[in-house]
Amino acid sequence: MLEDGGGRETAGTPRGVRDESFEGVTRWHTPGRAGRVRRERRIARCAITLGYVTHSHDEHDESAAGARPPAGPGRQSDGSDGACPADTAGDAASALIAGASGQVSNEALEQGSGLQRSLTNRHMQMIAIGGAIGTGLFVASGATVSTAGPGGALVAYAAIGLMVLLLMQSLGEMTAHMPVAGSFQTYATRFVSPSFGFAMGWNYWFNWAITVAAELVAAGIVMAYWLPGVPPWIWAALFLTLLTTLNALSARAFGEGEFWLSAIKVVTVIVFLIAGVAMIAGIIGGRPAGLGNWTTGDAPFHGGMLAIVSVFMVAGFSFQGTELVGVAAGEARNPRRDVPKAIHTVFWRIMIFYIGAIAVIGFLVPYTDPNLLRSDTSDISYSPFTLVFERAGIGIAAALMNAVILTAVLSAGNSGLYASTRMLHSMALQGQAPAWFAYVNRHGVPVRALGATALVGAAGFLTAVVGQDTAYTWLLNVSALCGFIVWLGIAVCHFRFRRAYVLQGNDPADLPYRAPWFPLGPVLAFSLCALVILGQNYEAIFKGQLLEVLSSYIGLPVFGAIWLGHRLLSGSRTVRLEDADVSGVVVHERH
Repeated sequence: MLEDGGGRETAGTPRGVRDESFEGVTRWHTPGRAGRVRRERRIARCAITLGYVTHSHDEHDESAAGARPPAGPGRQSDGSDGACPADTAGDAASALIAGASGQVSNEALEQGSGLQRSLTNRHMQMIAIGGAIGTGLFVASGATVSTAGPGGALVAYAAIGLMVLLLMQSLGEMTAHMPVAGSFQTYATRFVSPSFGFAMGWNYWFNWAITVAAELVAAGIVMAYWLPGVPPWIWAALFLTLLTTLNALSARAFGEGEFWLSAIKVVTVIVFLIAGVAMIAGIIGGRPAGLGNWTTGDAPFHGGMLAIVSVFMVAGFSFQGTELVGVAAGEARNPRRDVPKAIHTVFWRIMIFYIGAIAVIGFLVPYTDPNLLRSDTSDISYSPFTLVFERAGIGIAAALMNAVILTAVLSAGNSGLYASTRMLHSMALQGQAPAWFAYVNRHGVPVRALGATALVGAAGFLTAVVGQDTAYTWLLNVSALCGFIVWLGIAVCHFRFRRAYVLQGNDPADLPYRAPWFPLGPVLAFSLCALVILGQNYEAIFKGQLLEVLSSYIGLPVFGAIWLGHRLLSGSRTVRLEDADVSGVVVHERH
């Protein structure tokens, strides 16, 4: 007796014949194995539902191009509510990914991911701003002025800003053409190698997961400004719960939350710039500031070129988060329209905010002021913004500024939790992470990936044991280097994507967005990024400070080990340009 496609037994079927009721899944059945057969068929259904369909360059191959229902992970293919059982979903992934080429079709990523395209243009704008404006501007900017002087800090931020502009143009070209949640991890897999994509994905997930922990540390320290008697780990636990709950509701809920959190930061920076200019002109706070702070000591370029290079890392960390546009594109309503717009407008807004803020601080606070380098646990909440308002004689503004800093910290942590969750989910869809993380609930949220990322964010709790300053410094260093590695990967991916796109007979003019400075853009961005990585802590190397060298550069050998290890275990090779999948993602845009 043999079960038919509906699970019924049919008579007259020879023993041991093949059953090909499901595309791509062939099973041999024998009597007495009905239970196992039903399980295998559930696995097949879940595999198709989850979108584990390997890509084929043969447009006539129906099994690769069209074998997929509209349902996504976490939903049954018949459209009813519910999800594939956890054990079945895991088996589905192994059943169809184990022998795959390591690449999943655009159709599977778009329709089989289960994510919902609910983010509007205003969400995209604020997500990018929110990820880039945080402790890097409100807290770390003071250290850059102290280290390199006001002129040196401006040069450092301008140079890093140019690098980020080139990188965002590269990312924008690929993202507008292929807006998937995996973003540059998917591009690395397709245009470089599956192993490089594997390392990129896990590196980015770790980057933002650790950033969440760092922001939790900062949040606990800021709260000590008002309630010094409460242990910081309590605040870390509370804020982690709030951020996790917001992300668990839906992508739109995250977008709305991030919009308003980022709006508070943007308004604050604008008010700070206006008030700062008024203070410089003498309208507020007494006499005009003049150029005295730009000529104090060896200002404006304190420490020369080496000092400027030394603050590149801090400046780069401040801009990290702009690439969130690429990740959020996987859930954007109109990615071809909104991604290029977000890249153009967001970058220049962020540059104005950072350059303007550094200039105001340079005019109003001398680089020799020791408060710019406050490092004690109780002092990190006093940002340069707070110092400026205090010098203006606005006492209550200092407390309000700390509230804004808290908002900025939570916003950055919220974005980090979102980005790392989507990256882990995307890797699971492509077989580069456990399939268990591919699960998406009925609201379009990869809740299992979210939970795993939140657990890593709980590392912020260690600050109660290790010491807040020590933990914050280590988390900051590790996260910053991971971010630069991702930026290097974006430049490499874009260079190979454009070459493959043209080599395969396509016209770049047909792209939704075209990076204007190719090939100079990605090459220059790669060079600047490599320079920053190599020179981030050269002083520790010369002084033989092994512990500081380890904290600054440990991300490099770890990334290399992951890349090489996956390559050796999987046997993957560099993708040939003529074979690279440069096809775009079809999105039914909503206006």
